[in-house]
Amino acid sequence: MPDAVFTVTRLNGYIRNLLESDVYLESLLVQGEISNFKNHISGHWYFTLKDENAAINCVMFRSAARGVLFAPHNGLKVIVAGRVSLYEKTGVYQIYADQMTPLGKGSLALAFEQLKAKLEDEGLFDAGHKRSMPAYPKCVAVITSPVGAAARDIIQIARRRNPKVEIVIIPALVQGAEASGSIKAAFQAVNAWGKADIVILARGGGSQEDLWPFNEEQTARAVYNSGIPVISAVGHETDYSISDFTADLRAPTPSAAAELAVPSYAYLENGLRAALLALNRAAGGCLNGKRAFLNSQIKHDIFGRVIKAAADRLLTVDRLSILGEKVVSSRIAEEHRRIQALSERLKDLSPLDVLSRGFTAVLDENSRRVVSAKQLEAGQRIKLMFADGTVPADVTEGIYAEEKANV
Repeated sequence: MPDAVFTVTRLNGYIRNLLESDVYLESLLVQGEISNFKNHISGHWYFTLKDENAAINCVMFRSAARGVLFAPHNGLKVIVAGRVSLYEKTGVYQIYADQMTPLGKGSLALAFEQLKAKLEDEGLFDAGHKRSMPAYPKCVAVITSPVGAAARDIIQIARRRNPKVEIVIIPALVQGAEASGSIKAAFQAVNAWGKADIVILARGGGSQEDLWPFNEEQTARAVYNSGIPVISAVGHETDYSISDFTADLRAPTPSAAAELAVPSYAYLENGLRAALLALNRAAGGCLNGKRAFLNSQIKHDIFGRVIKAAADRLLTVDRLSILGEKVVSSRIAEEHRRIQALSERLKDLSPLDVLSRGFTAVLDENSRRVVSAKQLEAGQRIKLMFADGTVPADVTEGIYAEEKANV
């Protein structure tokens, strides 16, 4: 019976054809726990699917593996969709998987948790990396679809709050398989441009699948690596994305992001008025303090009238409150130097300054100055004026005779 003798190759081929022609095995779903998982350098995945009593080898080629959003690992329970066939070279039958979903939760939810944990471990969510938004931005860049509702809402609110702030739309895809790469390119472009003070990454609401580009690692790292502070405004208030965690600030909606980024012009005006009022009060207090100081100095200066006149000139100058504290201080310092110079000049002319150097002034009994010895007579009552006081004295004959002889 020569026809009954099979070669190994022929036998394996025969069995393979049987498996692939079976209506149940050509397309089926198999549930099990992953073990012996291997991510080959080629991009293919090799693993075993097992339950309590049995195991079967599985392979998922690179083209199919790229469609799996989460990262498979040993111990993860999954449902695999595919077909059963035989690898003729080894005679091992196995499942050729086309799709894989985690058991108990969706692929997107698991992928979200895995990437979130990975980036958190790397420190991309650390509060120390978060930057504050500039208080007075001149230009805000918005990375979003130029035809979407998010762009219109941001522009409308920003113009209402402060028309002087420039809003620049950086076009990017915000949905689909190419969106993450488009968002990354937009971040590179706006950072290379370098004229924006804040970047808003925005998209309106949608399903978890629609918002998925903002949960991809490429987007998360583009947000984190931006040299310009970033506000993430993706979806509605209850929607959270990975980009929210890597951004410097999260806004619940694109409209809220516009309010966070663009300060209210009316608010700034009110703040400026309040600051000017406070400055006016501070300037008044400063001038009053200078007045009190000068008055205290005047009380101890014999030339007080002159100094007070100069001080009054200082205090009649416009209060200068609207010019700012620096201007007020500068004017006060200038007038103070003028007064100081005048005081020094008057001091040089003061007879008290001469007396302080050891000289003495002579006054008669009526406190008139005596400038010549000939004005004095023996027995006359006089006053000797020193720098620190006056001493009474009498003119004697002996002193007068001696002085007259010397003359």
